[in-house]
Amino acid sequence: MYFLGLGIILLGLKYLEIGPVAAWSWWWVLAPFGLAVAWWAWADATGYTKRKVMKKEAQRKQNRIDKHRDALGIRSKKPR
Repeated sequence: MYFLGLGIILLGLKYLEIGPVAAWSWWWVLAPFGLAVAWWAWADATGYTKRKVMKKEAQRKQNRIDKHRDALGIRSKKPR
């Protein structure tokens, strides 16, 4: 996501001819978009994004369980 944001900023600076970016080659300005595509391809191929989603869902589930246990007056299991 950072690469995409950087690419949009550089693209705007190049298009509007602002600062030193105006003198840069288009290859340097468009490179962050290529890096973003490479990052997303790697993250999907290795399962990184799926693991992050599963971890987030597990944490939400545990928080919900802890909240209900506290409401019932049952002590939550704490890691030792």
